[in-house]
Amino acid sequence: MTTTGKRRPTPADPTPEPVPAGRTPSGTDRDLPPELGPDAIGVLDGLSFMLSDAVGDVPPGSIGGLVHEDTRFLSRWQLLLGGARPLLLGSSAVDPYSAAFFLANAELPGLPANRIGIRRQRFVGEGMFERIAVQCFADEEVSIELRLAVDVDFADLFEIKERLRDRSGQIARDHLADGSRLWFGYQNGEFAVRTQVVALPPADRVEGDDLVWDLVLPPGESWQVELHVPLRYVNVDVVPSRREFGEVFAADGKDDSTSRWRASRPVLHADSDLLRDVYQQSVADLVSMRVEKEVSGQRVVITAAGLPWFLTLFGRDSVITAYQAMIGGSELARGTLLTLAEHQATDRDDFTDREPGKMPHEYRSGELTRLGVMPHNPYYGAADTTQLWLVLLSEYWRWTGDDGLLHELRDNAYAALRWIDEYGDADGDGYVEYATRSGQGLGNQCWRDSWNGVQSADGTIPVLPIATCEIQGYTYDAKLRMAELADGPYADPELARRLRDEAAALAERFDRDFWLEARGGYYALGLDGDKRPIDAMTSNMGHLLWSGIVPAERAGVVVRQLMSDELFSGWGVRTLSTADRGYNPIGYHLGTVWPHDNSLIAHGLARYGFRTEANRIVMAMLEAARFSDNRLPEAFSGYDRSFGRVPVPYPTACNPQAWASAAPLLFLRTMFGLRAGDGRFVLDPDVPEGLGRIQLDRVQGFGRCWEVEANGRQGHLRLVP
Repeated sequence: MTTTGKRRPTPADPTPEPVPAGRTPSGTDRDLPPELGPDAIGVLDGLSFMLSDAVGDVPPGSIGGLVHEDTRFLSRWQLLLGGARPLLLGSSAVDPYSAAFFLANAELPGLPANRIGIRRQRFVGEGMFERIAVQCFADEEVSIELRLAVDVDFADLFEIKERLRDRSGQIARDHLADGSRLWFGYQNGEFAVRTQVVALPPADRVEGDDLVWDLVLPPGESWQVELHVPLRYVNVDVVPSRREFGEVFAADGKDDSTSRWRASRPVLHADSDLLRDVYQQSVADLVSMRVEKEVSGQRVVITAAGLPWFLTLFGRDSVITAYQAMIGGSELARGTLLTLAEHQATDRDDFTDREPGKMPHEYRSGELTRLGVMPHNPYYGAADTTQLWLVLLSEYWRWTGDDGLLHELRDNAYAALRWIDEYGDADGDGYVEYATRSGQGLGNQCWRDSWNGVQSADGTIPVLPIATCEIQGYTYDAKLRMAELADGPYADPELARRLRDEAAALAERFDRDFWLEARGGYYALGLDGDKRPIDAMTSNMGHLLWSGIVPAERAGVVVRQLMSDELFSGWGVRTLSTADRGYNPIGYHLGTVWPHDNSLIAHGLARYGFRTEANRIVMAMLEAARFSDNRLPEAFSGYDRSFGRVPVPYPTACNPQAWASAAPLLFLRTMFGLRAGDGRFVLDPDVPEGLGRIQLDRVQGFGRCWEVEANGRQGHLRLVP
């Protein structure tokens, strides 16, 4: 569908099946697969995850299962003891890639409950490995059946939360007669996948797709089975290793680059156990979402966006994550820059919202994408990734002084600038706008990309094309940063002068058109297709401080609004003011609190000298993390802190999610007041009194390692020999 004129991004827009996944949970009236409950447990490693209920089961027809490369390789994984579902004693994730489940038998004829103990240990990484141990605590010998019910559907990730196609007649099924192996295969054109379940010891029998063991357990005796689930995705075999809790390693015989990468991260020493625990959890989660790729003959590292639905490259998320994590090393930034540059568009295509010079938004590799049904190979529906890529390019250079990469990516950088002016600002009004041309595209192409994430104060949905405020801030920052590079390694002074002039004109024009005097003064969320202000009051104003487009005389007013009761919940800044009609504390972008959003806001506050307010956000975020096992989720509900003693979870938040996991690293940098440039660091600390002393070792910059220490407003920066 080609958009002509203006189009409202509403859920009623006719969209062919299957519905594309936006960055929002489904809000339609479809018959959706059942959720797994609030205690669902997900484990992940790279591009693989396993999502189950608290018992460790994946019931048929649910949203759970083992997913790799956007394809579900197990759609059922249910354990039965004596024909009944075991009782849950307790379960939790142990590492990001592992979980443990402690169960007991339900009451059965002739066997009271809690006489058989069961422990399931699950590990994801290059497929899945699970160990099931059973122990008898009865006074007499127990004969009992243990059954593992298995099924596959090879569903595309886009289908899992929507409507599944029936592939049952196309799935090949087989097993070995000795009960040691199940086999499932599916092929559609060039898309070929396979799942195996290997049991050691073998099952006593196979019934349909169920593995069945007939156990005889004397009192006190134990028995266990190990289950290996190797996969084949297209032409790649994915083979799991036998793993233990606390271990991070690659498949047998391969170089363990993951362990070495994790070991090379900066080490935090802190008086505050909370800060240290949150930092360690963040590093562990970033490691679990780490993906290695080969780009132009180079091995690079990027992060997937989040568990469960976004374990793939997302341009905006990956760029912001790499920026947030710069204090932890520059490898993510380098990998993200190279990977996105490899996919930078060189032509125009309506189906994928592609335009020359534009950086990609989302890459998928499931069946629907590979066969051309979905536009995600990759999809380009984001109006901010290109500018953010330029911001990251500059930040990487400031921290590393790596002229070589800058020259390697010069053509990409210049093409990105051309996209901003020629395609981003298609109507020539001086602002970057968005409007999808794809029938499968996103209506909103800013970070608030749910269908109703951009709305006016009265709740109406604005007409396209839309120019949101923070995108103009990113554009301003990108042009100033590129001017710095043009004066430096690019040796292009004429370009530098032009970009500075354009940035200055943008700032003046932006303040004139986006500033609203109502409600005490604030910046509009955006301009709609008729160039009218979208007058919602949102957290996006904080991004303007981060980018530096706000005049100094306006900054105090913006800060006052951000920290007001309407926007600041006590746990963080809400996405939407409570005074706006659309406010909903459990609406995806309509009042929830997002850690990545707050990390950029806090960094922006500090940039303008509002360190007390920045620290208030940092402390609120750290305290919120305490209630979710020291991990910041994608978002949590926007209820006021007085509503309860704990932050209310957002029901379908990704957890972990890359830019939420990286937020504590940017909080550290904000408290340190650590800036890089001209081959040196500048330290200007302001650490909240409650955190005491903070020291971060092995901070990398300019090809060397540093120790950064701060306590209150005192700090030290030491070069490590």
